[in-house]
Amino acid sequence: MFENIEASFKEILASLQTAKLYGTDHPLFKKSCEKAFSSLKVVLRENNELVIGIVGEELAFEKEIFIELSRAIKPSILYLKERGIERISFASSVSAEEFEKFVVFLSARKEELKKGPQEYLISLGVRNITVGKLKGQASSATPPAGDASREEKGAEVSSSSIYESSLDNFSKSLSGILDAQVIDSLTFKFAINNVMEHLIKQHQEFLRLTTIKRYDPSTFVHLLNVSILAMHFASKMGFERNVILDIGVAALFHDIGKLYISRNILRKKDRLTDEEFGRITSHTVMGAQILLKYVDALGILPVVVAFEHHLKYNLLGYPKLSFGQKPNIASSMVSICDVYDALSERRGYKADYPPDVIYDIMMKEKGTSFDPQLVDKFFEFVGVWPIGSVVALSDGRVAVVADENSDDIFSPKVEVIHPEDKKEVINLKDTKGTLKVERYLNPWKEGKDFLHLISPKDH
Repeated sequence: MFENIEASFKEILASLQTAKLYGTDHPLFKKSCEKAFSSLKVVLRENNELVIGIVGEELAFEKEIFIELSRAIKPSILYLKERGIERISFASSVSAEEFEKFVVFLSARKEELKKGPQEYLISLGVRNITVGKLKGQASSATPPAGDASREEKGAEVSSSSIYESSLDNFSKSLSGILDAQVIDSLTFKFAINNVMEHLIKQHQEFLRLTTIKRYDPSTFVHLLNVSILAMHFASKMGFERNVILDIGVAALFHDIGKLYISRNILRKKDRLTDEEFGRITSHTVMGAQILLKYVDALGILPVVVAFEHHLKYNLLGYPKLSFGQKPNIASSMVSICDVYDALSERRGYKADYPPDVIYDIMMKEKGTSFDPQLVDKFFEFVGVWPIGSVVALSDGRVAVVADENSDDIFSPKVEVIHPEDKKEVINLKDTKGTLKVERYLNPWKEGKDFLHLISPKDH
């Protein structure tokens, strides 16, 4: 029985993922709903009611905890909890029409839901499926007075939780491809879609995380940071949501060839020999070859970006081409994000560069390595001093960068954290000539003493 319940819940999530990726009018969505409903009815033949709960971050049925399944679908669990859903009950009389409406409800953006989850389902005519919190939620269709407003608030899931769960999910997908395994593309894309949605709504929080996580030695952290930066870049450029998602996926896999060629070389603390560097420069071709096997799951853009992201704007990078076609815009954008994050990282063979030095380095490559218009746009969107940076102000106070000013990239909005009796939020664009960022405080060095002063939302 438990195997059937697990299989049924997988199919339900697959239909949700399909809705999020393709829309609820797509034939694939209709087909996935039919498959999921058939699986659900198999379970309901054995039970008058199926009640699935989320305890912490794990799925449960009665006293059974689905540990392995919960790990595999953690982004989906966080997605449900954020919408205030910790309990889902299906009555045996549920219809296929009700089930489809339920999945449509789950796939809606949180801000589109003007009512509590259960109230919203009832308004759609869904009476044989109930949802809500674990505590105080009976199986009746009508929630107690006042519960709707509490449900509407949902279970707030931190950006940090989404980042960490996504990192875990993506690490498994990347490792799976390195081992030539079949990957669950729907679960993978659902996870990155979840990141994208939160990034669009709370870009400060996610960009702050990329700043903090640059001091994590994991290669996968770098890839996730590049993906987040690329999606933020694409969003600010005005691309459609499906294109933003495709660019995010391509960014995540852009260095798969480098990982495949030699993880040992990447972990080497000394500088690379000429032979080792030669092997690394072949990673663009190798990456494209690997990803060609996954076109059905990931699309063609990851292949293109993996091949082109080191071409350079002037085509003097690698691999060497026999034709003069400019790189795809996605490749050019990922290249900028890749170099930016790599320069920001502390690695075994180099120190991290201060943000203003990174800006100068990349501006020198404008028109050669980087598309001039794109690199200007990139810094317009992320600023010179990245969100989450600890900086010294010209009056001696210490602050953390809270947000950027696209029309004045050297003058961000900051929150003073030291001295503690002089805390305030300042828009440095309004204090030009009297107050500015004097220098960056490296969190491994002089900035370390101030990290404990940053409020929890900044971590």
